[in-house]
Amino acid sequence: MACTAGVWPERYLRNTRLLSCAEQVRLLGARVLLVGLGGLGGHVLDMLLRMGVGTIVGCDGDVFEESNLNRQLLSGVDRVGMPKAEAARLHAQAVNPAVIFEPVCTFLRGVDMHRHAKGADVVVDALGGLDDRMALRDAARAAGVPLVTAGVAGLSGWVATVAPEGTAPADLFGQGRAAEDVLGNFAPTVGLAASLQCVQVMQVLTGRSAPAGMLLFDLSDQTFVSLPLA
Repeated sequence: MACTAGVWPERYLRNTRLLSCAEQVRLLGARVLLVGLGGLGGHVLDMLLRMGVGTIVGCDGDVFEESNLNRQLLSGVDRVGMPKAEAARLHAQAVNPAVIFEPVCTFLRGVDMHRHAKGADVVVDALGGLDDRMALRDAARAAGVPLVTAGVAGLSGWVATVAPEGTAPADLFGQGRAAEDVLGNFAPTVGLAASLQCVQVMQVLTGRSAPAGMLLFDLSDQTFVSLPLA
């Protein structure tokens, strides 16, 4: 209500150099479906909360393991064994209780994936591996909403915003063993990919143009390359 009246809550004052009051209102009124609350998803959730995205549906049926501690923002030694969706709920409440966070403590499949995508303004793919990415792309496409997707392996990664009718990286990668299974997951790579995703989510939700194609980066030599998605 304050932003609609042109009054900035102090929480969002540091957004004013980048966002107009009308754009902040659009973020506050938006609904995001975030699938995956691990490495990418934990960082994405934290940034969307701080940006002021009004409603976030966070989905993950997994629990934290010790092997997650090297990169997953929502993990901690006291949270090993805790459902990731529950940790996400606690984090949302602590960071920005004004945001409506809806935890879904299951792996989305089939009808449920399509149902949640239907009510979203944008779908964020924070999945690991390759197995469920094509199904999520199909759900976003059927719902007619953009998909912001990313993947990481070692010191490299990629990010893309895919229009409902567009080609997604999942169309090119298919299924099977992912590069991260060979190269591992490193916290700086995960954090960068999640940051790039959140910028593109902001661009979609505020009506700005998200970059076309797929952005690839390699932190070993600090290169960034944009490639078209045919």
